[in-house]
Amino acid sequence: MLNIREYLKNNRLIMDGAMGTYYSDLEGDESAFSEFGNINRPEIIEKIHSDYINAGAKLIRTNSFATSIEALGVTVFEQKRIIEASCEIAKRAAKDKAYVAGDIGPIKENAESTESEILDEYIRMCDIFLAADVDVILFETFSDMIYIKQLVKYIRSKKDVFIMTNFCLNKNGFTRNGLSATKILSELAQIDEIDACGFNCGIGSGHMSNIMKKLKYPSNKYIACIPNAGYPEQMQNRMIFMDNVDYFSNNMKAIADLGIDIVGGCCGTRPTYIKKLAEKIDLKPVKKVSFLGSDIAEVHKELRKNVFYSKFETGKKVIAVELDPPFDADYEKLVEYAHTLKKQGVDIITMADSPMGRSRVDSILMSVKLANETGINVMPHICCRDKNMIAIRSTLLGAYINDIRDLLLVTGDPVPSESRRLTTGVFDYNSIQLMNFVKEMNQEHFADEPFYYGGALNPTMGKIDNIIDRIQKKIDAGCKYFLTQPVYSDDAIERLAEIKRRVDTKILCGIMPLVSYRNANFMKNEFIGIDIPDNIVARYRPEMSKEEGEETGAKIARELMEKLNPIVDGYYFMLPFNRVSLIGKILG
Repeated sequence: MLNIREYLKNNRLIMDGAMGTYYSDLEGDESAFSEFGNINRPEIIEKIHSDYINAGAKLIRTNSFATSIEALGVTVFEQKRIIEASCEIAKRAAKDKAYVAGDIGPIKENAESTESEILDEYIRMCDIFLAADVDVILFETFSDMIYIKQLVKYIRSKKDVFIMTNFCLNKNGFTRNGLSATKILSELAQIDEIDACGFNCGIGSGHMSNIMKKLKYPSNKYIACIPNAGYPEQMQNRMIFMDNVDYFSNNMKAIADLGIDIVGGCCGTRPTYIKKLAEKIDLKPVKKVSFLGSDIAEVHKELRKNVFYSKFETGKKVIAVELDPPFDADYEKLVEYAHTLKKQGVDIITMADSPMGRSRVDSILMSVKLANETGINVMPHICCRDKNMIAIRSTLLGAYINDIRDLLLVTGDPVPSESRRLTTGVFDYNSIQLMNFVKEMNQEHFADEPFYYGGALNPTMGKIDNIIDRIQKKIDAGCKYFLTQPVYSDDAIERLAEIKRRVDTKILCGIMPLVSYRNANFMKNEFIGIDIPDNIVARYRPEMSKEEGEETGAKIARELMEKLNPIVDGYYFMLPFNRVSLIGKILG
């Protein structure tokens, strides 16, 4: 057979259809993982490959899409065995009739995932495919580019294998992480190591056709389009893709006529789909509407000034105050507090997102209420605990159209242990991943007036080099400023000074004025991550009056501010029990 690059110069390449749904049909088990079939039912997997080749496919994917350790619940050794078997079966079926693509799907990320661990697993998978001498390494159904650039450079440093990258879109033409089809093609055009790129899965051929018609394509890449058969329906407790072969093939002909180089099918497509597709489309490539990979024009819009962030430019210390939303619908007191804080010259109110994992009024809705009632700047917290990315995207869009422009993005406190039987934390993402998502939304939707968002910083937790590394990752993800945990000790202040010397960013130092002996002991002993020295607790007495306790807390706060004044850009006050009267005692 010709080298795949030579083949594509004069031929349109037809890919296979879905492995997973066809395997489920043959096995009669909708929940079956086809990847285990590489070991347990190799004859079925080989039959599926052969059926697609006989239907007209010239490129088949190894049965390895969901072979991450977490997805299959296997060891590294078992993972290697499954992937190696997928290559052996595919190559045996292909012989000299079809090319073989080593198929790599996205590895699921969560709050506990680290980039280095995930990258290492991708590299292990790539090494297995390289050793198996497949014709193509295919990354498909991806939603962001976090690992793609590093992986394709790694692959090309090892071998000059054909590399294809396909992304999963929704009906509006965006990935679940907020990348648009246009942006994807623009960025991939700049990556020399990639031979082909495009879109697969997520949507049916009709929606895919509508999206593809609106795009221009990089002239330096082959373009792939592999949509689903359609959308599954539930029938007798099973999710079934309805048979719509003619509809699919007609849409694929329209897509191919745009000049698309590689076409095939994803979820729900079976050999009948590929056979009809192969019969209907012209196998000779057609010229497409394209742009030069080096000639991608970026539109630079004039940014509207962010009211809160511009306060850093005045040279004055910026003042933020955190309030907790109510547990119930009684919000009048909170509005009253906001009016008081505005009169006292506070620059922004931050609104916690169900702190301690206990349900309160939604932080964004409460922030909108305060902004409308008082006119003060607001910064709702958004944490990753309670929402998946679909819900977070909807939340962000809702916040934006209600004139919210400032956010604090955090991973979030876990669900309390006593509630975990009934309530589950989502934690699909951590704070850095959420920041990258908002960064993409800013570029795609809010370029002329983006969200400005901050991140959390605890200067006392861990080695300072590790803290700075995490800060830098957040800055790279678009983070404009940092709000710290409460600081009390000279050691924490010195660590904060070291961070400020080494990192160019704005920092609001957290100050929590303790208001009683009981409050001081509770915070010292019950809150992980807040370091309260014994000498601070010793300044409180059990017999103190409420007024004496507040005066002591205010005095300590003023002492801390004096020490922090040469270091930080402002202060972030966390008031126990929403006691806004403390601000007047602290600021004077």
